Amino acid sequence: MKVVLTKDVRNMGRAGQVLEVSDGHAVNFLFPRKLAVNATATNMKQAEMRQKQYDDQKAINAGMIKEKLAYLAENTLTITKKANEKGHLYDAVGVDDLAKTTGLPQDVIALEKPIKEVGSYEVPVSSGETFGSFQLVIVAE
Repeated sequence: MKVVLTKDVRNMGRAGQVLEVSDGHAVNFLFPRKLAVNATATNMKQAEMRQKQYDDQKAINAGMIKEKLAYLAENTLTITKKANEKGHLYDAVGVDDLAKTTGLPQDVIALEKPIKEVGSYEVPVSSGETFGSFQLVIVAE
């Protein structure tokens, strides 16, 4: 059965994609949870429009990410956190903190694990074909 996803479904696809799924999966899982609709002509047209909007938004976001990355590459980002006398932070600096501070989306920041100590770090950033990094300095209050 052909369906059009109305929401992002993990391990299946993004909203607006047209997929071929088994009848039972569509009827028993996707339709009751309003994750997908039957692939009629009207729904296919709406899916194409959503996909176009998604692609346009993705292009705009890619441009903004490049601009922010260029700015961050030239400057050093400083975050002040409470730390003990040995330099260990009471609250780790994670991807969500960096996203709020830089204005970048969380999925773009490629931090392997939260930072738990005072110091200088290089944080990698990757979005599609755009790669880069910025300097982060964590200072104790």
